[in-house]
Amino acid sequence: METKANVKIFSGRATRYLADKIAEEYGSPLGLSDVATFSDGEFRTSYEDNVRGSDVFIIQSTFPPCENLFELLMMVDAARRASARSIVAVMPYFGCARQDRKDKPRVPITAKLVANLLTAAGVSRIITIDLHADQIQGFFETPVDHLQSSSFFVPYLRSLNLDNMMFASPDTGGTRRASMYAKIFGTGFAICYKQRSKPNVVDRMELIGDVEGKNVVLLDDIIDTGNTLLKAANLILENGAKSVRAIITHPVLSGNAIDRIEKSDLIELIVSDTIPLSRPSNKIRVISSSKLLAEVIRRVESCESLSSLYKFTN
Repeated sequence: METKANVKIFSGRATRYLADKIAEEYGSPLGLSDVATFSDGEFRTSYEDNVRGSDVFIIQSTFPPCENLFELLMMVDAARRASARSIVAVMPYFGCARQDRKDKPRVPITAKLVANLLTAAGVSRIITIDLHADQIQGFFETPVDHLQSSSFFVPYLRSLNLDNMMFASPDTGGTRRASMYAKIFGTGFAICYKQRSKPNVVDRMELIGDVEGKNVVLLDDIIDTGNTLLKAANLILENGAKSVRAIITHPVLSGNAIDRIEKSDLIELIVSDTIPLSRPSNKIRVISSSKLLAEVIRRVESCESLSSLYKFTN
């Protein structure tokens, strides 16, 4: 892969494991940066490499704790003050994306707040994968490259050679994603309709679609506690499905979610590496996003189209 001398790729501490792979795929060493921590917990970022006149790509997912977001903001600010030509925040996982609207009185729209903070810090462009809501792209006044995980999940699915495959969404919000995969593979799809009383609690779920005798693939962008996914998987199996596996882009997997996945009837949970797993699991397969992100960095720098990354033949 051809690289350009004025491209500098750096990483925050939270996503160093992924940034190393991206830099290797891109063909350029990861830039040197440092974080100094004071005795009270306050920290300061710094670049050990010259970034003047460079196109700086900063790789950092913003999953909890909030220090991950703040570290990204500090790195953006430091690059701007060091006279970088452009500053691209590569956020494989865009945290706080579930807070994209006012769903009750007197609550913040935190995804918009994060967009404002990044813009104020000096970001020139955002690169991210599978936002929880497409409209978050409109929260920015700078370009947003919203990547689709299908680029690396579709080849893996094809390698399984499943017969009678069918896709399903664990909620109505994922209908577009299930429809897209169904179109790529020429199959049908089903939808699970859920009702919540509060976050992470599903009170009721109904299945729309015929899954009898099918090898069903559940699709979603985030898995947190796993409640919705496992409830949907059980509902699909109760309706006669042959098997259920799941493809989820961002493995938040909080609390005892991994234990619950391992005890479930899911064949496997397929995730990306936008968030590191708290521990490995025989039931969880991780597909790396590094090749996609490295190629997008190259295309952004050379002003090439990204749409061809998602063109699949049936």
